[in-house]
Amino acid sequence: MPYVNIKITNEGATAEQKQELIAGVTNLLKDVLGKNPATTVVVIDEVSTDNWGIAGENVTSRRKKGL
Repeated sequence: MPYVNIKITNEGATAEQKQELIAGVTNLLKDVLGKNPATTVVVIDEVSTDNWGIAGENVTSRRKKGL
């Protein structure tokens, strides 16, 4: 049973976009590894930009600087 955890910042991904990610990852595992879609689990976690760090600072701060 494949388990895939996708983490994205909580910046407005729509329900439709999330559904597309879930379907796409499920199909990719089926096509590439022959995994059964019925037993494939995909979880999307949305993380606040305050809690997502790159290069020593959080994304909120980086965005304010235009990075």
